[in-house]
Amino acid sequence: MAVQINPSILSADFARLADEARAVKGADWLHVDVMDNHFVPNLTLGVPVVESLSRATDTPLDCHLMIEDPDRWAPQYVEAGAGSVTFHAEAAAAPVRLAREIRAKGARASMALRPATPIEPYEDLLPELDMLLIMTVEPGFGGQAFLDIMLPKIRRTRELIDRHGLQLWLQVDGGVSERTIERCAEAGADVFVAGSAVYGSQDPAAAVRSLRAQAERATATAARPCAH
Repeated sequence: MAVQINPSILSADFARLADEARAVKGADWLHVDVMDNHFVPNLTLGVPVVESLSRATDTPLDCHLMIEDPDRWAPQYVEAGAGSVTFHAEAAAAPVRLAREIRAKGARASMALRPATPIEPYEDLLPELDMLLIMTVEPGFGGQAFLDIMLPKIRRTRELIDRHGLQLWLQVDGGVSERTIERCAEAGADVFVAGSAVYGSQDPAAAVRSLRAQAERATATAARPCAH
């Protein structure tokens, strides 16, 4: 699958979100971290900001809900203009029903796993999803160091996706930078959330291009199992 780079606005200037969205020209999606200060110990933004941002940019919004009760709230983010909505497996009461509702409303359905949550119990749910997000830091704050111990989990997830012949995107989020993106791509990820590595650079659009080139090179040389 094609490499996708999703800059995270968690690292952007919140006073200039519309300008910051335009600054990452060439990005595939704009990653929007929604935190409620309950599921994670941080508070960011909600539906009204997503709705405004969707009107301010042509780049589709990839909303990552780090919130309690996503079964109730996730559909509202689709209605606000999100093209992809990610809920956490640890927070969803009925993940299959929620994924189907998100899809029925016209968005891509994605599920996230915290670092300590294994992928194997969710193998049977994978066909219900459009994307799976492997957190490579503990969710809640930007700028954290990448957790190398997540690389085997990324590989196992890619193997499951290929084994079932699924067209499922595999996203990584947390500590993704020029120093780590190639390892993630070699392990099987194809969608990369980058916050500080993009918005902390002098030229965010150039950072997007550079990260994409690195991931594409690593993907081209990685030996992956074929789907059967």
